[in-house]
Amino acid sequence: MSTNIKGTYAFVSLGCPKNLVDSERMLGKLSQDGYTLVPDADGADIVVINTCGFIEPARQESLGVIREMLELKRDGKIRSVVVAGCLAERQKDFLLEQVPEVDQIVGVFGREEIVSVVDRSINQQNEQKSLFRPAPVRALEDTARLRITPRHYAYLKISEGCDSLCTFCAIPKMRGKHVTKPIEEILREARELAADGVRELLIVAQDSTYYGHDLYGKVRFAELLQEMEQVEGIEWIRVLYAYPEHITDELVQTLAGSRKIVPYIDMPLQHINDRVLRRMQRRVNRASTESLIGRLREAMPLLAFRTTFIVGFPGESEAEFEELCGFVEKTAFQRAGVFTYSFEPDTPATKLDGHLPEEIKQERRNRLMEIQQKVAFEWSEKQVGREIEVIIDGNDPEVPNHFHARGHADAPEIDGLVRVKGKNLQPGDIVKAKVTAADGYDLAARAIGSPR
Repeated sequence: MSTNIKGTYAFVSLGCPKNLVDSERMLGKLSQDGYTLVPDADGADIVVINTCGFIEPARQESLGVIREMLELKRDGKIRSVVVAGCLAERQKDFLLEQVPEVDQIVGVFGREEIVSVVDRSINQQNEQKSLFRPAPVRALEDTARLRITPRHYAYLKISEGCDSLCTFCAIPKMRGKHVTKPIEEILREARELAADGVRELLIVAQDSTYYGHDLYGKVRFAELLQEMEQVEGIEWIRVLYAYPEHITDELVQTLAGSRKIVPYIDMPLQHINDRVLRRMQRRVNRASTESLIGRLREAMPLLAFRTTFIVGFPGESEAEFEELCGFVEKTAFQRAGVFTYSFEPDTPATKLDGHLPEEIKQERRNRLMEIQQKVAFEWSEKQVGREIEVIIDGNDPEVPNHFHARGHADAPEIDGLVRVKGKNLQPGDIVKAKVTAADGYDLAARAIGSPR
């Protein structure tokens, strides 16, 4: 850590966990170079905003935060504003036009040079106002992060970019082609995180199950997980962003036979109707999807399955939407998110026929969420009376001797929580608990036995 104090900075991280890892890497670099992180933008020398550019609501949120920070700058409460990340990568010219008062703009792959960008900004050297680098040919390192997450869990990014050209998605334009991070580098990062107190690792990528294809000539995700299981200090491993096309029998066996991989998988399916899937260019169909779900559930009877769906995709008929509704009701996913199709100007789906009005898209989302909510609530009710293992996240701020925790079905931020009654529990403790009640997506439980 540098002893030279260069200035204070506040940091706003928006978007997905992959973006969060980028934020933590930038935070680490700035802190190592002598900048002091402060919790409040008001009064900071500089504010760095790591933006999301995935869909329109995310872009609007990012723009709202940028404008809020520029208001503080106009009022003399901060000196400069730096905009980084996906929105910067995707719409640099738009940003320069819409928010010209921004001091510096840095793209996704300029994150390694964030210190020089902030140096220029704080010294008002804004002749060069933007910094963009091409997508790397090898994955960037994510060591030496200053983590935003609680000490006991962390996201571990295993690859960057995506080769799946889904017609609705602009991620390849923002994040480039799929680039695998070498196994030995990931293991080094995992050990560093374990030494820093991490007990739960959440595996993230644009497409985690495609891991290894570009670097090793074949998919090696199962092998990576087997190696990660040997890392001392890591007790839970959770798999996110698993694309269905690349799930092998070896991976299913690895997930099922592991001591540390929790029985949870996040697999975005997007739809189930074959025609809609073809128009989305998803490269799977209903039959293969149902077969895969069956294999996973047979191998892991306790599997908590999270997925996401898009409704109102161009040309989606009422009958095709009803097919999706029936599938969600029948398949009974423990966790699911539903999104309305977002018109993304630089994606192939914009050229498809049959774009639907927003009110139809929203009405379909509401109908599907009602079905999913019923399924999820019924699953919660079935947990009452069972003994489950939970990881403690912290004290319940409202009830003495109660704690917020998560079970195997609960990824941080996106899923439910378990409110645990107990004594002397600490964040990161893993303890057995008996479920005493269900409350919608959440559970109530009583700790039994000693934590590990």
